[in-house]
Amino acid sequence: MPQKNLDPSSSPRALLGAELRVARERAGLSQVELGERLFVSGSFIGQLETGTRRMQLEFARQIDQTLETDGFFERNCGAAAESKYPDHFAAAAEAEAQAKTIREYAPQMIPGLLQTEAYAREVFRAYQPTATEETIDELVTNRLARASLLNDPTTPQLWCVLDEAVLRRAGESPAILAEALRHIARLIRSRRIIVQVLPFSAGPHAAMEGSLKLMSFDDAPPLAYVQGMGTGQLFDDPATVTQHTLAYDLLTANALSPRKSLALIESVAEEYGHAQHT
Repeated sequence: MPQKNLDPSSSPRALLGAELRVARERAGLSQVELGERLFVSGSFIGQLETGTRRMQLEFARQIDQTLETDGFFERNCGAAAESKYPDHFAAAAEAEAQAKTIREYAPQMIPGLLQTEAYAREVFRAYQPTATEETIDELVTNRLARASLLNDPTTPQLWCVLDEAVLRRAGESPAILAEALRHIARLIRSRRIIVQVLPFSAGPHAAMEGSLKLMSFDDAPPLAYVQGMGTGQLFDDPATVTQHTLAYDLLTANALSPRKSLALIESVAEEYGHAQHT
């Protein structure tokens, strides 16, 4: 069984997952069999082993007891669970960083991966009007760090559906939204992302209750993440993921084509840019 603690400076989640695989195989258990003993799915165990999901402290204790690992996972769980994101989003952000494809529906604001610095700052200031500038700066830095995923020219593949409300929520600084929309347009024209706009004329649709993110991986089952105000949940249950995938497919079917969406995004950006000048 594992004896020494993990080095927190060297991808602790990946190392912890690798040790879990070693301990599970030493016990002669499959992922499904270990999942049954811990009352979770086999795919959940697989996501822990690949580092796609964080290991929570209480779950680490159960693993130690089941696999007789002498408290190894409990001792090392803290380093693996450290995150610069809120608890409700941390697991999704970490999975996002490893995803092969990301499909996202944004009902109210530009998705984090596509935000500019000025837009992100305005969003965080709206969330936390009494926060210090240092706090806002840290939040903006972390959000822009997430967006660096798109520095890779091909992976992950990002496909977003933006509700038309996202394009129209200009506030008192239309130039900030204009800049953000031009940034999206540049990413579209460089063929780095796919974007569709769901127009108001589409009426009621399959994802009216909140935002939705679908993620697929090379070596782990797909995940679905739904988010509300100050809360979010990551799903790996195949039936639930299939249900959310259908909802996303229905959104794309009712949205404008990518070509028409780009035309609308650039038109609105020009409109708000002109409004700022006047």
